[in-house]
Amino acid sequence: MGRNDRKRRTPMATKAIAASAALALGGAGLLWAQMNASAHESNSSGQNQTKAAAASAVATIACPDVGQQLTNVPQKARQGVATELANLDKQITEAYARLASTRQAQANDASFVQNAIVGPLKEKRAATIDRIRIDIQRVGGSVNAAALAQLAACTTQTANNTTAGGQNNGGQNNGGQNNGGQNNGNTAAPSASASAPAANNGGQAGNGPTAADFVDITKVANNVQAKPQKQAQASTGSFTTRCGVNANKNHNTDNVIVAPGVTNGAHHEHDYVGNQKVNAFSTNDSLLAAPSSCQNQSDLSAYYWPVVRVQDGSQEFDANALGGGKEGNVGKILTPQSAQIKYVGSPASKVVAMPQFLRIITGDAKTLTNGLANANAHWSCTGFENKVQLTEQYPICPQGSNVVRTFAFQSCWDGVNIDSANHRTHVAFADPASGVCGNGFKAIPQLTMRLVYKITPPTIQADGTVKNAYAVDGFPEQLHKASTDHDDFISVTKNNLAATIANCVNTGKKC
Repeated sequence: MGRNDRKRRTPMATKAIAASAALALGGAGLLWAQMNASAHESNSSGQNQTKAAAASAVATIACPDVGQQLTNVPQKARQGVATELANLDKQITEAYARLASTRQAQANDASFVQNAIVGPLKEKRAATIDRIRIDIQRVGGSVNAAALAQLAACTTQTANNTTAGGQNNGGQNNGGQNNGGQNNGNTAAPSASASAPAANNGGQAGNGPTAADFVDITKVANNVQAKPQKQAQASTGSFTTRCGVNANKNHNTDNVIVAPGVTNGAHHEHDYVGNQKVNAFSTNDSLLAAPSSCQNQSDLSAYYWPVVRVQDGSQEFDANALGGGKEGNVGKILTPQSAQIKYVGSPASKVVAMPQFLRIITGDAKTLTNGLANANAHWSCTGFENKVQLTEQYPICPQGSNVVRTFAFQSCWDGVNIDSANHRTHVAFADPASGVCGNGFKAIPQLTMRLVYKITPPTIQADGTVKNAYAVDGFPEQLHKASTDHDDFISVTKNNLAATIANCVNTGKKC
């Protein structure tokens, strides 16, 4: 990956990332072997509870994340490569299901996982990766075939060899908001009781969250650092677009940016506001012709993010569907109480208008695979946002306070490309200390989002049970970790709106 993906960090953040790198296994993805046979099955007690992991008994599979290694794919090969990358994700999901349904066979035969799951998975991945090589070379691109082939093999682990559910909150500075550099200050969550099933990794679907994924925000040290000082040429205005909270429940499990043309390419459910016709088969032309939920009908941009669910045993509409209950995303989908979408300026310079159809993904849905280098999760509570931001844990908010997710997108653009092969290198974050864009990148209006949810505070019981657990949707092998939160955006405007947004920001207006 190019260095524009990276965000400058504090020394503590560097240590946190080093720890994550240890679990990344050279870009490996963690696949937790054992989840409940029925993903939408509620706790037998009838209560909304989730157990902490009995870590030493849970098998994992580690598979390299091929997509993040592909930074130079010719344009003519990108559709084919994207399709094959989606096939790799599907193969991991199928292996996950296979692991979950063969617990007795694994107990009876120590070589079962290797012979019946990991070995066949490697063969499937090798064939798919070779098709990626062919797609790239067919249009004149170059690829290190030997290095690419090495990404096929997966390995097994026991859960106690991972750091999933760790306590450190990262400390990276993402889009001008610093998330810490300090330990949360909370003690580790209790382990599962001796009588808890060895297969239980938390959550009613068995793949999270666990007690260690939650923290009482009142016990976390303040960790939000000051924003960069505004310079003489700062762009101090803002533009707010009002697009609703997805009250009409516009959902799907596609992702047209990373998996165009692939149904269920995200393997998790998204909320959509703004453009109302976004799916795997959307084109630039269809986005321009679609209706918008925004009050300003010139804003046809696609704003979409993974849903948040309360794991209360509810049978949601997707309880038996791919991307939903069949892939470990269970419970009641929550609609935000409010969703603020605002474009803000640069503390160092004026901004240029966003190009039409610019695509940006902020955060990383696979932080257990890739480490925290591209994590950009911000979790907090109303009344605490200016003091505490969490990256690796969900907050338990005090009574009367609501859960807040915020996103600050990359605010520097390479001036040429509306997307890149790994969907990252065409945009970058500004320097966190100065706010300056590096590498000749241009400052653009920074998209920010603030989503507020009313959630009954989870409580952690003495035996490690979590009542009223909530979590963001994600790939099943990512264990519903808070750090996997991410947000997606496609800029689509009419009637010169992109220039209007830039002008508001540059002239100091509040539009």
